[in-house]
Amino acid sequence: MNKTILITGTSSGIGKAAAKFFHEQGWNVIATMRTPEKETELTQLDRTLVTRLDVTDPDSIHNSVLEGIAKFGRIDVLVNNAGYGAFGPLEAFPMEKIRRQFDTNVIGLLEVTKAVIPHMRQNKAGTILNVSSVGGRMAFPLGALYHGTKFAVEGISEALQFEFAACGIKVKVIEPGGIKTDFSGRSFDFTNDDSIEEYQQTVSAVQNAFSSLTDVNAAPAVEVAEVMLKAINDDSNELRYPAAGGAETFLEHRTSNDDPAYFAGTKAMFGLT
Repeated sequence: MNKTILITGTSSGIGKAAAKFFHEQGWNVIATMRTPEKETELTQLDRTLVTRLDVTDPDSIHNSVLEGIAKFGRIDVLVNNAGYGAFGPLEAFPMEKIRRQFDTNVIGLLEVTKAVIPHMRQNKAGTILNVSSVGGRMAFPLGALYHGTKFAVEGISEALQFEFAACGIKVKVIEPGGIKTDFSGRSFDFTNDDSIEEYQQTVSAVQNAFSSLTDVNAAPAVEVAEVMLKAINDDSNELRYPAAGGAETFLEHRTSNDDPAYFAGTKAMFGLT
C-alpha cells in the first residue's frame, strides 16, 4: 500500500518540488495550496489530490485533511512547508503585517498539526516534518519577524517530539540553506520607511544580499525533498536535518563562533560597519 504525504504550500518552491519528488517515489500526495484553481502541473498527476488549504483559514485546513483521508485512507506524513519571509526594520511594520507573519509561519503550522494529529494518534504512527531554515538557528539583520517565526518552529518541534513520542509519531525539522525558489520574490515581504535614516544603510545592504538568492550556487529545491525522505526513513532520535544550499556551512558559522564573533562576521558579510 502506498504511503500518503500531505504537504502545505505546494504552489511553488520547496513545496511543489516535494510534491513532485514524493509522487515520483510512488507516494500518494495531498498537495495543498491557497489557490488550487491556478495549478496546472500537479493536477495532471495520478495519486495526487490538489486541494485548497490556507494555513490562516481553519475551515480550509480541516476540510483538506478530511478530503485527503477520504481519498487515500490515511495520512502517514505531514510536511508543514507553507510560509514566507517578512524582513525590514521593526519600526516600519504595521501590526497587521507582524501578526500575518506569525499567523502564517507559526499559528498556521500549529493549526495544521492539530488537525492531523488525532488521525496519526489513532493509527499510532506518523511523521511531522516542519520546514524551518538555517534562519531558525541563526539570525540576519532586519529579520526579527522571519527569524522569530523560524526560531519558534524549532522550539515547538523540539517540545512536540517529546509528547508525540507517546503516540508513535516522529517530529523532524528540515533546515534549508540557499535554495533556488521564489523566496526573494512572491515569498518575500520587505517593508521599509525611508524617512527613518538610521536604518537605511542596513536596508540597502540586506536588499543587495537578498538579490543574490537566485545565484547559480543556490541548490535546487528537490535536494530539500531528498532530505525530507531521509528524515522520514530515519528511526533515530535525530531532530534537525540541514538541507542543501550550504546549510551545514551556515550553521557551522554560527555554532563555532561566540556571539561577538558571529555578529562581527555577519556584519562583514553584509558590508555593515
